[in-house]
Amino acid sequence: MVVVPADGTPVDFAYTIHTEVGHTCVGAKVNSRMVPLRTKLRTGDIVEIVTQKDHKPSRDWLTFVKSPRARNKIKHWLNEDQRIRAVDIGRKLLEKEARKYKVPMIQISDQDLGRIANEYGVATAVDLLATIGQGKHTAHSILRKLAPGFLEAAEPETAPEAQPGSEGAMSDAVRKLHLTGSDSLQVEGQNDLLVYRARCCNPIRGEEIVGYVTRGKGVAVHARSCPNVQNLLYESDRRIAVEWSRVGDQTAGKSQRYPVKITVFCDDRTGMLKELTAVISDDNTNIRGVDIRKSENDEAIVEFVVEAEDVHHLNRMVLGLRRVAGVRAVQRSQKA
Repeated sequence: MVVVPADGTPVDFAYTIHTEVGHTCVGAKVNSRMVPLRTKLRTGDIVEIVTQKDHKPSRDWLTFVKSPRARNKIKHWLNEDQRIRAVDIGRKLLEKEARKYKVPMIQISDQDLGRIANEYGVATAVDLLATIGQGKHTAHSILRKLAPGFLEAAEPETAPEAQPGSEGAMSDAVRKLHLTGSDSLQVEGQNDLLVYRARCCNPIRGEEIVGYVTRGKGVAVHARSCPNVQNLLYESDRRIAVEWSRVGDQTAGKSQRYPVKITVFCDDRTGMLKELTAVISDDNTNIRGVDIRKSENDEAIVEFVVEAEDVHHLNRMVLGLRRVAGVRAVQRSQKA
């Protein structure tokens, strides 16, 4: 018999068996029936974990796992994966910068990087490459330390002025943006530069965010957990620091709200929809839309598009929905 915490899920169960089983978990059967990984297990359930070689943990799992072991294992893997990606990105950015200034690759060896690592507050060459990939230091500044003669010979005394409206001008003009709730903000000094929430992840107030200059559109703001952010990291010159303002937008005395899609997996029974909508309405939340369908297992799948003020408001709604009898899982969809 395997013991998991109260309200534990198949993912908690998988990590209890073995770390590798948890990492490669792609699905689960409970009492011979396929269920979402968010499903809460009950005493006496017979659980079968479906694994797939080379599958990796998802950051989304942290929103529903209950056991400290599962949480720690997932966090450790995500941190290691993020570090590996950062090192890879940092090395590519440094090599790209070296080719730009015709710096011999022999001058950016790991030995040379290790020699100057302490000057940047890290211990090893790998650590230094990671800081480049994470955007803490630029490849240009590192290269200046490694090969000052090449850069001084290649760089003009006065940098050419960026043309108004160009990507370079936008990047230089904006280093930190304070993002309020609006989808049509403008950057001071750049009247034609808009700041907008990326549709791929639909970030809401309270989430960690990162901004990227998009060609011809302005600055797209992504949730830091957005899968697309990993690809955008390779273009660090387009990255812009953004943060939510301390005070949210006020429109006609009301706080700015964001459309968010919530999917509820639940029993198909009389009165279920009424109870779900009551939970949302009782939290003074507007429901923009509802869609209901049945799964192959004859359970109901209810998709709500609601208006949330911030992450805390959203989490409160989700917690309330999970408490409704017959609800098996509640998850947020990135696109609303």
